[in-house]
Amino acid sequence: MSADPSSFAAQMLPHLDAAYNLARWLVRDATDAEDVVQTAMVRALSHFSSFRGENPRGWLLAIVRNCAYTWMQGRKRDPEPLAEDADEQHRATPDPGPDPETELGSAEDHAHLGRLLASLPSELRECLVLHELEEMSYQEIAEITSVPIGTVMSRLWRARRILIKQVERSDAG
Repeated sequence: MSADPSSFAAQMLPHLDAAYNLARWLVRDATDAEDVVQTAMVRALSHFSSFRGENPRGWLLAIVRNCAYTWMQGRKRDPEPLAEDADEQHRATPDPGPDPETELGSAEDHAHLGRLLASLPSELRECLVLHELEEMSYQEIAEITSVPIGTVMSRLWRARRILIKQVERSDAG
């Protein structure tokens, strides 16, 4: 496969939203996620000649994942959850329907879910985001994360169990 920039754009740019979504959930900061994706796209372009044409989305997300973990190691801190992003999205939504009380409840639920996801260890969070939000198969996640399918399944099970327990605790309290 040649390193033709137009071929790169055609194959990689459709997956830019998925790349940003994964980076945002891993680094838990919108601005830092943009930096991670930018670094990943530069890396992907520079190594595009080694891409063999199979699963461009998985190939790009593996690069994003590696860039995110490299970035997090360099920062050596755990960033804050993405609660402000959820609030901004709900405020920017035009008012076509529900009353303000219903919308506030929905925004609070979305922010709560964001905090719950952000509290998961990164290896569990990445599997959950890739499977539930990006709708990737176990096999695709295994390729991106370089772990066996059984490990992907175990991580998804553990992530779901942790979330269920956190919801039960918050409902009880």
